[in-house]
Amino acid sequence: MTRPTDTGTNRTGLDTAPVQAREILQTVPEQHSEAVPGEQLEMARIRQSYMQDAEVIGTVPPPASMKGAATTAKEMLKGNKPSVFIDKLGERLAFERSGVRLYDAVLTKFDTVGSWDGGPSREELNHIRDEELAHFKMVTDAMERLGADPTSMTPSADLAAVESAGVMQAITDPRTSLPEALHALLIAERADVDGWSMLIDLAENAGQTGLADDFRKAHQREEEHARKVKNWVAGAISGDMARQLSGEQEQRSPRSS
Repeated sequence: MTRPTDTGTNRTGLDTAPVQAREILQTVPEQHSEAVPGEQLEMARIRQSYMQDAEVIGTVPPPASMKGAATTAKEMLKGNKPSVFIDKLGERLAFERSGVRLYDAVLTKFDTVGSWDGGPSREELNHIRDEELAHFKMVTDAMERLGADPTSMTPSADLAAVESAGVMQAITDPRTSLPEALHALLIAERADVDGWSMLIDLAENAGQTGLADDFRKAHQREEEHARKVKNWVAGAISGDMARQLSGEQEQRSPRSS
């Protein structure tokens, strides 16, 4: 079976067609380096026009319950900005929900192509998936205790969903291997670790010490997730390198007659 690291029929570089490459380069003006900034400037102007006319991604919804309104008023009297905290809680909620779906997609790939020596087991992947779900439920409970609606899409939650979309596309691409899917997953795990760290600081600043303690536990678990995924990816790369070196040595060794 062909591996992604095998030498194949990749013809994306200029060196694969030197004659045509020279012809292409000859058609480029000598001052081509000056044309690129102009193109970039025009693109920047287009983007700026969209930015000037665009609305914000969204807003934090007002409290839907008397409890939520009372909690918000209490925090505002203390000089806190509860909407910021709610927005970032919504972000973590969206990210953890996406995390469950990402691991579901990885499990599907695992069931299709299997693992490798030193790679993850299905039980390990499913265990992390279940912990992502537990974190989702924890944030849901936290938002409800604060009188917020966990079903609302806050601005940061909306952004987190868009950010996760690229990772999901890489994992569900039928062409990606399990190590490649885990490499994409590592991007999400590292972002998740940093997200929990910032949420801990916000909870402490808002006087939510109990929530901060819960978030620290989640942060520790996410750090463990990131370490495991990183080790699996590194192990897969090392394995590919070892197989490649072994194959080269076999080709160089003299054959017995």
